[in-house]
Amino acid sequence: MKATRSALVAKLVVVIEDDPLILEATEGLLRSWGCCVVAARSCDEALVRLAETEAGRRPDVIVCDYQLSRGMTGVDAIERLRSAFPIPALPPIPALLISGDAGSLRCEVGSRGYRLLYKPVNAERFHAALVDAS
Repeated sequence: MKATRSALVAKLVVVIEDDPLILEATEGLLRSWGCCVVAARSCDEALVRLAETEAGRRPDVIVCDYQLSRGMTGVDAIERLRSAFPIPALPPIPALLISGDAGSLRCEVGSRGYRLLYKPVNAERFHAALVDAS
């Protein structure tokens, strides 16, 4: 992991997770790898924090739990964030979707180009997925 640690320095990672303990732990881990992090419990909160703290900077990677509150899924949140930062010359913002459901999401996620990680997510696997995505 040390060889690629610098690959994440200063990358802007948006994390959306409605469980406050998981959100805090994920944010801390990402910061320890040198990432700039916008952590939020919802897509709306992420958009507000991006506007306030990052002055509209386009995220480098989105990390999102699949099952969010208020009927929204991680797929919905990722699509909404991507559409908020349209730059035609660039590919869509890379996204990692995290789920505890090992089976039913594979087709939906693969067809949209998201990387799917299953809970519990191992730190090395998470780091490697972020480096690969960014």
